Amino acid sequence: MSHRKKDTDYLAISARIRAMENRLLTRERMDRMIEARDNAEAMKILAECGYAEGPLDAVLGQARAEVFKDMEQGAPDPRLVEVFQIKYDYHNAKTIIKAQAQGVAPERLLLAGGRYDPAQLWDGWKREALTGVDEAFKKAMEQAQAALAEGGDPQRSDLILDRACYAEMARLAQELQSSFLQGYVRLSVDVANLRTAVRVHRMGREGDFLRQVLLPGGNVSETAIAAARGDALGEVFRSGPLAQAADLGAKLTQPEGGALTAFERECDNALTAYLAAARRVPFGEEAVIGYLYAKELEFTAIRAIFAGRAAGLDGETIRSRLRETYV
Repeated sequence: MSHRKKDTDYLAISARIRAMENRLLTRERMDRMIEARDNAEAMKILAECGYAEGPLDAVLGQARAEVFKDMEQGAPDPRLVEVFQIKYDYHNAKTIIKAQAQGVAPERLLLAGGRYDPAQLWDGWKREALTGVDEAFKKAMEQAQAALAEGGDPQRSDLILDRACYAEMARLAQELQSSFLQGYVRLSVDVANLRTAVRVHRMGREGDFLRQVLLPGGNVSETAIAAARGDALGEVFRSGPLAQAADLGAKLTQPEGGALTAFERECDNALTAYLAAARRVPFGEEAVIGYLYAKELEFTAIRAIFAGRAAGLDGETIRSRLRETYV
């Protein structure tokens, strides 16, 4: 097990992050973007937060790369950044495996931001010469490809990769000996499992199917989630940070159902509330972890605002889709 960095090792980076938090996208700035006359005016508001000019996808891609690079160079242990990069690698793995099975090129759907360059990942995989990646990641890709070839079920293939993704995150958090990061990973698993349970109950496919698709490693056991009726999901999560989200989800499993918007928002808000606690810690790894999450939250909000504007949605509808902010 690796040596854990001391909180005092993070004094310099924590002070710099506190200053950078002042440029995060606040609710007031989001409102101005939503009400902007056109996209050019909305992009000017982003410039106030330090974003470059150009097409939105390129601007956000550049911003994400800069944040990751900055934190890798500034944090005493750069592996903290990897916990937030892993999901991009697994997104690309899913994309590559499905595209290859369909005989189409995946490049357009690959995302930058992971530990591995997307183009190199695709090139190495198609040549059956994938190197420079974590062994667990490579093994998961091979298993997912085999599962897709055997049964043609992309859901089973995705599940293999999802399990490996969260397992890698958990292993890294453990290696870093960060209880705060471990708590984030466990809560992330709980969120994924709650979302899965609600969707499966709405499909009427609970029971064995639900047991198979739930992920291990959360605060709430898969057994407890799988054993609960849809309308009892609130009870299973009652004592934790997902209580409110689970209550909303339980109602959605009933015949009258309803839209998932508020439920999805509460799931994300629970994660934000957990990570926003990092702002109460004067210095330490929590500052880096919280800031990385805050930037991811910001990128998602920006996309939601511009997508809403493009769809011609009114301001209130766009606001209803936004999550709680970190600041």
